[in-house]
Amino acid sequence: MIRWASGRSSLVTITIGACRCFPIENGIGVIESWDGEHPIADDYRIAYHRDHINAMKAAIFEDGAQVIGYLGWGLIDILSSQGDMRKRYGVVYVNRENHDLKDLRRVPKKSYAWLKQVFRSNGEAM
Repeated sequence: MIRWASGRSSLVTITIGACRCFPIENGIGVIESWDGEHPIADDYRIAYHRDHINAMKAAIFEDGAQVIGYLGWGLIDILSSQGDMRKRYGVVYVNRENHDLKDLRRVPKKSYAWLKQVFRSNGEAM
């Protein structure tokens, strides 16, 4: 496991060395709910990804790490490894619970708009 936000120099450039890497499944699981009207203001998810992307950029430009991409976990809320929906990982909320599918509506969270800007600006709008 690579922890981009701390100790990146020793982990990335010594452990991985000259190999190219593509961090995947990097995300934060949080118990969230939707009020049925307003977007979820998940500033904690924005901060999490901002910190990790900034550390990854530093690993590239300061340490010479060969990072070829970044894949957060995940785009939409999915079942956790424990098989439930209590913890949410995505930048898009799925309106369902463990034993109630509700309407399965997809609702973009605040982090969705932020991530969209980060992608469009190639990381400049952080």
